[in-house]
Amino acid sequence: MTLKVLLSDKLAPEGIEILSRVAGLEVDSRPGLAPDELKAIIGDYDALIIRSGTTVTADLIGAADKLKAIGRAGIGVDNIDVPTASKRGIVVMNTPGGNTVTTAEHTISLMLSMARHIPQANASLRAGEWKRGEFVGTEVANKTLGIVGTGNIGSIVASLAKGLKMKVVAHDPFITAEAAARLGVELVSLDDLYARADFISVHTPLTPDTRNLISTGAFAKMKTGVRVMNCARGGIVDEEALLHALDSGKVAGAALDVFGEEPPAAGHPLVAHPRVVATPHLGAATGEAQLNVAIAVAEQVRDFLVDGVIGNAVNVASVSAEAAGVLAPYVTLGEKIGRMCGQLAKSAMREVKIDYRGEVADADCRPVTAAVLAGVLAPIMETPVNRVNAPFIAKDRGIRVIEQRERQTVAYANSILVTFSSDDGPTVVEGAVFGSNVIRLVRFDDFHLEANPDGHIIVIRNRDVPGVVGRVGTLLGEQGINIAGLELGRVGGDAISMFHVDSALDAAQLGALRKLDGITRADMVDLG
Repeated sequence: MTLKVLLSDKLAPEGIEILSRVAGLEVDSRPGLAPDELKAIIGDYDALIIRSGTTVTADLIGAADKLKAIGRAGIGVDNIDVPTASKRGIVVMNTPGGNTVTTAEHTISLMLSMARHIPQANASLRAGEWKRGEFVGTEVANKTLGIVGTGNIGSIVASLAKGLKMKVVAHDPFITAEAAARLGVELVSLDDLYARADFISVHTPLTPDTRNLISTGAFAKMKTGVRVMNCARGGIVDEEALLHALDSGKVAGAALDVFGEEPPAAGHPLVAHPRVVATPHLGAATGEAQLNVAIAVAEQVRDFLVDGVIGNAVNVASVSAEAAGVLAPYVTLGEKIGRMCGQLAKSAMREVKIDYRGEVADADCRPVTAAVLAGVLAPIMETPVNRVNAPFIAKDRGIRVIEQRERQTVAYANSILVTFSSDDGPTVVEGAVFGSNVIRLVRFDDFHLEANPDGHIIVIRNRDVPGVVGRVGTLLGEQGINIAGLELGRVGGDAISMFHVDSALDAAQLGALRKLDGITRADMVDLG
């Protein structure tokens, strides 16, 4: 049987060759197809390989009757409707790590260009000018670089900066001091980083917590003359606040590879600013990176189609076909438990202990452990985390992982009990599988309940007194937030409730909720 692979974006020839030399694989390279043209032919293909030029919508997936895999030559999968693909049983794979070095090098390149005014001096010289006195720069050696986020890219930036004889301090609430020491950086608070750094570079994902992380308040805490870089995601640096800080002289320069809106509007004040170095999202744009991701995605699609091996999947566990049927609900449950704790964590995770209880204890639970780790790490990492790379990331970040098995059970035939230990103490979450595939959260710390781990959930801790649930319901109703479900638990004088809502609360709405009488803590989690 012939399997057909469609390349709807350009791929390096080395990647195409990997696929073409496999017997039984037919490869069609057709970059530049219009969406309607792609939709008209996608039903004939078993796998689709894309870059950033193709958008895989729910409509396109609906026409892909034979599609088994989507391979993304790159890290980001924002141009793929992953939930729809998952529901259709389509494996979505990316190539994490293929362009981390490239992005880190681009960060350093922008820093040096900004420090020495290289783009401005080049433009002046091309215009026939010779104004050496206007482009006096600053050395980076012996200066302090503050790195916000020490994931794959941030850690490489730290290493490169140390090679330039810079002092490196870092802020990352989800890395331990031991892991930071192995990177050779000093772990500090965010305020301390702002106060000490001569250069600041952000390397975090864009989340509700990191949106406008570098804003007016942050600039006020920085040194006068600080220089700021952003090669991570547009929106982490508040562009209006940055413009004001540049004009006031608080910030001596900025280097930007990403913007809140891309491409930025014509005449964007930061792009035109004389002390800003800007590039059009070139972090991953090197020949080596494009070659790396082309080879990686070709090998992954080949291995999946030929041998059923799943590598670097973002929506399923990397398990064999035989084990998939048995472990599937546990993999899903483990990732949901991890995602909940990853979003609730406020400090560095030090240990994850997983107790497998019941019949599942006899299975190879490594994919489930990987799913738990992927869930807890995904909300805090700059680059995508999946069930393949999560164990390695956990190890690099100094997180101890313990697996325990107990064949005998008391309350449930099959369950997973996970203890997350951080600087703030332990959090215990237990989930159970009922029948063949029904999953529920059955314990949160000392509270016992039965909650569906799905969608937007408001997790509320409160004193066990009358009226709290009613006050919460009233507030949500006033805010236009529809309640889809509710689970409750209580121990002694304390209670917990999980409100399932149709849409996530914003920061202001959460703030109002936390002010209600009787509530001691309220958090928003998204379990997909």
